Amino acid sequence: MGDDGNSAYGHRPFKRSGSHFGDRITADGRDGWPVEAGRYRLVVSRACPWASRAVISRRLLGLEEALSLAVTDPVQDDRSWRFTLDPDGRDPVLGIRFLSEAYDKRETGHPGGVSVPAVVDVPSGRLVTNDYQRITLDLATEWTALHRAGAPDLYPAGRRDEIDQVMAEVYEDVNNGVYRAGFATHQKEYEEACAGVFQRLELLGERLSRQRYLVGDTLTEADIRLFTTLVRFDAVYHGHFKCNRWKLTEHPVLWAYARDLFQTPGFGDTVDFDHIKRHYYQVHTGINPTGIVPLGPDLAGWLSPHGREELGGRPFGTGTPPGPVPPGERVAPRGRPA
Repeated sequence: MGDDGNSAYGHRPFKRSGSHFGDRITADGRDGWPVEAGRYRLVVSRACPWASRAVISRRLLGLEEALSLAVTDPVQDDRSWRFTLDPDGRDPVLGIRFLSEAYDKRETGHPGGVSVPAVVDVPSGRLVTNDYQRITLDLATEWTALHRAGAPDLYPAGRRDEIDQVMAEVYEDVNNGVYRAGFATHQKEYEEACAGVFQRLELLGERLSRQRYLVGDTLTEADIRLFTTLVRFDAVYHGHFKCNRWKLTEHPVLWAYARDLFQTPGFGDTVDFDHIKRHYYQVHTGINPTGIVPLGPDLAGWLSPHGREELGGRPFGTGTPPGPVPPGERVAPRGRPA
């Protein structure tokens, strides 16, 4: 959150905090946290792109029963992410009002603020990890014994070097680039970040004009990481973060690619545009002091035909799509395209 809270956004130089709690939940439990069904709770905000990666991965891999999900209010206050969407304002499993309580149980006076995604150990109520870069990779590779039948291989061993390279470029210029542009405090800083965003998007568009997915002919972690930025682009990054050289809907290849993913089970059914818009426009008061949330954009286009099937590809490889969204995890109608 930063020392000055929400009002500091846009008034201080932007630097993304590292993940202070880097423990890993692994099959062999080498960090003291073994993979175990029902032991851990994944805490997310549907507004946050970094947390949305974990929500998508969990659903694609069929970990809904093994790893429970807590969804915070998209509008956090200066004390951290809140469980005000739940009865009595408490998470029904952890029994806490603020995610910061799980952080404090792990380490009092910890640096780096309170971030999502976060994985909490249910028996102790302590935070295990907030390493957003590692959590999804471990879900794909360490939690395999609990994957659903037909789960895709999101981080195939033979493709990892290429996936890592693509993800590094996407992270630097796109995932993090929109934030560096949006939170810039000087014109040059903003222009350099914004130019970097669109230069990388153009390169990604060229790549995706020849192939359906970023690496190989199946969905991988790289697609998840690009999608969570693209799905927010026109709704918040184009206007709120001033990344406005063009809209996603104005780029034929990237718009078709984003729609393809959105319409793939496990992607669009996790997206809540209402949470996304309310978080960015109401929390970042240093950028948007009125807190007014825009009515647009029109979401209907997300359900229009995309034509990407012509490029071939097998979304789930030799696997199958995930089943229906669990009833308690469905996105409310106001957050979805009609």
